[in-house]
Amino acid sequence: MKTTPNTGSDPAVVLLSGGLDSTTVLAIAKSEGFAIHALSFRYGQRHLLEIAAARRIALQAGVREHHVVDIDLTLFGGSALTDDIPVPKDRDLSPSAAAAKEIPVTYVPARNTIFLSYALALAEVLGASNIFIGVNALDYSGYPDCRPEYIQAFEKMGNLATRAGVEGKTKVIIRTPLISLSKAAIITLGTSLGVDYSDTTSCYDPSPVGEACGRCDACQLRLKGFSEAGLEDPIAYATARSSAR
Repeated sequence: MKTTPNTGSDPAVVLLSGGLDSTTVLAIAKSEGFAIHALSFRYGQRHLLEIAAARRIALQAGVREHHVVDIDLTLFGGSALTDDIPVPKDRDLSPSAAAAKEIPVTYVPARNTIFLSYALALAEVLGASNIFIGVNALDYSGYPDCRPEYIQAFEKMGNLATRAGVEGKTKVIIRTPLISLSKAAIITLGTSLGVDYSDTTSCYDPSPVGEACGRCDACQLRLKGFSEAGLEDPIAYATARSSAR
């Protein structure tokens, strides 16, 4: 993806879930000097710990503004994150395993398309060229809307669908700085930028007090990343464990 140089406090929209990846992306955008407009969603997810985390992270980062948008994807269901469907645990996510080639039930139908559409609208109002999103096509759970070809297609559509794009005033660039990085590389990069990962949440099925389960896909990938980065994961898990798997 091409990038648009920041000429000094240019606005940028950052999709912020409160998770490890989006928090790292926020730190990257901040390091580039953008005036950050963070965008989070209450979309009917099973727990709202991530919204609380996103609020803390946005406040600490000193973003220009933080929008928390309410939409209801429980109307459609179809995902373990928005419906009464068990979250898969202890799946074998090694590259050769069958599970690594499947689209898991934690995929939320069209979620990134919906989120990016809101980000596109905000970017057009702000006159922002840069939209940051923490998708990853390497250490991820097989979601179709995290692939480079999807991002390229959305970016093309976004520049066809907005007045700013048609009139040539602002060309939107979807920034995906993590898309080809391993989870370990993401953690190492974020740590170098001063990210405090103790504020982040990744678990698909946390305990009532917010402890990560350590067994869902997101927890497994997170723990593997910290282990490979040679660091301890600072968040609490329901079962005591080290970051090594």
